Amino acid sequence: MTIAILAFDGVDELDLVGPFEVFARAAQQRPGISVRIASVSGERDILGGYGLPFSAGGPLGDAPQILIVPGGGWVSGDARGVRSEIARGELPRLIAEAHRAGATIASVCTGAMAVAAAGVLGNRPATTHRGAMGDLRATGATIVDAHVVDDGDLVTSGGVTHGIDLALWLVERFFGAPLAQSIARVLEYQRTTSIWISPGTLAEIEGARAR
Repeated sequence: MTIAILAFDGVDELDLVGPFEVFARAAQQRPGISVRIASVSGERDILGGYGLPFSAGGPLGDAPQILIVPGGGWVSGDARGVRSEIARGELPRLIAEAHRAGATIASVCTGAMAVAAAGVLGNRPATTHRGAMGDLRATGATIVDAHVVDDGDLVTSGGVTHGIDLALWLVERFFGAPLAQSIARVLEYQRTTSIWISPGTLAEIEGARAR
């Protein structure tokens, strides 16, 4: 399974690094998993919202099977981050194209605002950082009070550290609970139990596990 995490100037560092480490550890333990950081602008050098530099692996290119969209700067009103990336238009375009190509779109924190701008969210169930709930509701999304909201090909999480919960849930969903639990133990991370799954998605997951 191919996983890409989008990076842009002003991205919240933990939104990106938390899920990356979860998926990187999954890739170490399970053949067939790959994760990379892809630059929205195509530039390899990215500066996080708190000044941490990242080295991206280049542009997104072909759509991955899972696309992670982190947040950054929305609640604080930073001139960089999600707001400016929405205004530039490239981030929403990449999200929309990946979704049309069949990717599962997973947003961390205020990355949900970019997913909404891409036209992928609509009135579907979702969550985001508590400081952006009103903004997300204004887009037409159906707000769910949970740390992780799984609606099949669209998965969203609450703020910052809940990106780790989102990544661990995706590992569990696609590769099984033992692998996710193993990674959580190594990270010494207490997983959330606040995960909402749409009925149709839950039926698909249970059907896949029964096979």
